[in-house]
Order: sequence, then C-alpha cells, then structure tokens
Amino acid sequence: MTRALPRILRPLRHRDYRLLSVGMLTSLLGDGVFIVALPLQAFAISNRPSAMAVVGLVWGGSQVSMLLVGGWASDRFERRRIMVVADVVRGAAFVTVAALSLSGAIELWHLWILGAVVGTANAFFNPAVMSIVPDLLPDADLTQANAFLGTARPTMQRLLGPALGGLIVAGIGPGGAFAVNAATFMVSAAALLALRFRPERASREQASLRQSFREVAEGFRYVKARTWCWVWLIAQSIGVLAYSGPIDMLLPFIVQNELNLDPAQAARSLGFILAVGGMGSIVASVYVGQRDLPRRFVTWMYALEAVGVAMLLVYATMTAAWMGALAALFLNGAFAYVDIAWVTTLQRLVPRELLGRVSSLDWLTALGLAPLSFVVAGPLADAFGARSVLAVGAVGGVLVVLGLFLVPGTREPEEELVAARARAAGGAAAGGAGDAT
Repeated sequence: MTRALPRILRPLRHRDYRLLSVGMLTSLLGDGVFIVALPLQAFAISNRPSAMAVVGLVWGGSQVSMLLVGGWASDRFERRRIMVVADVVRGAAFVTVAALSLSGAIELWHLWILGAVVGTANAFFNPAVMSIVPDLLPDADLTQANAFLGTARPTMQRLLGPALGGLIVAGIGPGGAFAVNAATFMVSAAALLALRFRPERASREQASLRQSFREVAEGFRYVKARTWCWVWLIAQSIGVLAYSGPIDMLLPFIVQNELNLDPAQAARSLGFILAVGGMGSIVASVYVGQRDLPRRFVTWMYALEAVGVAMLLVYATMTAAWMGALAALFLNGAFAYVDIAWVTTLQRLVPRELLGRVSSLDWLTALGLAPLSFVVAGPLADAFGARSVLAVGAVGGVLVVLGLFLVPGTREPEEELVAARARAAGGAAAGGAGDAT
C-alpha cells in the first residue's frame, strides 16, 4: 500500500508543474546567492548607504515602469515563451557583471545597468509565471501549488541561497556569486522549454496602440470595482515603502559597519540572518499548505502584514546577528502567509483572461514604492542614521496598514468563503437527514 503524498506535495504529481518547480527552485537558489552579493559588491565600491540607493532605484524603477506591459503581454501572448526570453536575458546580464567583478573592473554604474536589464526582464517574467500555474494544474490543486512555491521560495532564496552566497562571497568574492546566478537562469529556461502543455492559442490579431491601452485599462477597471482588491494593493504598497529600502539597504549596512565584524564575518552574518528568515517562511508555508487558508484569512493577512513591518524595530535596535535573525524569522513567516493567501485569492476570483493584467497591478503596487523607499532611506540614513530610519518606518507602516483594514468591504473575500462553507455544511446536513429517512 503506497503512502499518500502530503497535501502540499500533491501538485508535483503533474509533470509540467514539476518541471516548472525545478526551474524556479534553481533560479531562486541563484537569487538567494545574489541577495548577499549585490549589497556587499556595492559597498565594496562605495561604502555608504546611498551607494545602494541608486542601484535599488534603477532596479525597481525599470521593473515598475514595464510591469503593465508585461501583464498585458502575459494575457495576449504565450506565457512560456515570455518566461524563456526573460531567463536568457537575465542570465546574459549576470554573466557580464560576473566577468567585470572577477576581473576587478567593475564600477557602480555597471550595477545600475544590471538593475535596468534584470528589472525589465522581471516585469515580463513575474506576471507570466503567476498566470501560467493554472495552465498546468486543475483548480483543486492551486492552493497547495502556491503553498509549495511559497515553501520553495524561502528555502532557496532566503535559506540555502544566502548561506551559499555568504560562503561564495567570503571565498571568491561577489563575482563568483553573480556567475552562479547566471547559470541558474539557464537551467530555468531549459526546464520551461521542456514543458508539454498546450497553451491556449495566443491572439494573432495585430493590436493597435489604442486597443492595447484599452486592454490594459480592463485590469484597472476590474480592480477599481472591488474594494477588497484595491485596498489591499494600497496596504501592501505602504508596507513595501516602510521595509523595502530599509531591509535591503540598511540591514546590510548595519551588519557590515555597526556590529564590529570584519568583511568575511559580515558576509556570513548577513547570510545567517537571511537564512533564518527563510526558515520562518518555510514553516508558515508548510503550515498553510497542509491545512489550507483559515476562515478569516483576510483578517490574518492584515494582522501579519503589520507584524512583519513591526519587526523593523528589532533591526533598529540590534546589537548582534542573532537579534536580526530572530526578527527575520517572524518577518518572513508573516509575509509568507500573506503572499500565499493573496495569490490564491487572485487565482480563485480573477477571470483567467484578466489574470496577467491584474497580477501585473499586484506586482506594480507591491514594487511601485520600492524605488522611492531606496531613494528616501539612503539619504535619510546618511543624515539621521540607519537605525532611526528603521524605527520610523516600523511605526508608520504598522499604523497605516491597520488603518486600511477598517475600510468597509475589505473582508469581502473571507465573508464569501465563510458563507460558502456554511452553505456547504448545511447542504451536507440536509443530505444526511434525507438519507436517514
């Protein structure tokens, strides 16, 4: 008698989803390596918090500026092809920067170009990958698929990747980490090319510029008509403003400059903090994948978003790496639940023909204020100190997120779920009574 798979692994029964997962896991491992390497490379060139500010601005700005185009393309053209091209472009960009770093010729403006190229490719890849998952699986497996990817992402990007990245940077330098990341994108592209599913035929009709704008506007109209959707998009954008720049830029700065560590110790400590944060994401994702979403999942989304932002206060007061690791554990665990709940909600409620455009708006609001967060956090940290910026971001972000939760209509999806479960329970009870007569 064969043992049944855990619920969270059941989507892996489907070949194409397995291939997608292999490609994504490999690519996410490279991203985790890169997360450690990028700030340390930037600070090696110019050891100021603002050194990362322009890099973050270009990276986020290029992605944000192209997300609506990427979402429109995801609904109009074959999603797999879009993803393969994006992987190849990103791999080529990282090969180039790796060569510059290893040769000692790298300058800060090279990282700006890297950010522009990779950010643009991400704008096409991210809406496509969110929209392609329902093409590979039956609807009944979507929640577990999102939970599995929610587990895989921190495992690779926040646990194994940063740990490996810290070792590579300490032993070889950032250039070695960039080269590893480039190779992972090539593996992802190969896995995508091996998919066998037959996508719905893309539109062969040439769209005029006016028609393309109308198609993009359809996504805006869908979101505008649903309070639960647009209020959450605002809430997550405020959260990003509060923590994106401070965590990605100021946390590495504090670790490298204010914990009395040498460069190798700083690299390992930053990798340790990010890796422990990944453990929090893994635990939360497995929990959701095995038990499904709770009845009041929207309420939990807002509460845990606030908890995650509040962890910036711990970063602001940390005197040792273990304190940062503890904050990362709770922060990443909270955000893992939020991500799974939100993606599942969109895939359940948004029509398939609009999913790419709505998901691009989701990405847009999730990342739209990230460049501003970098621009503001860097100069403010130069003027007032990194710890002060982290503390103010924590308090302000929590207050705004909790305030938005009070907007009428915010909890509509969970109210619909509770009502549907009540109807199902009532129907089952009525059926049982009928069988007994």
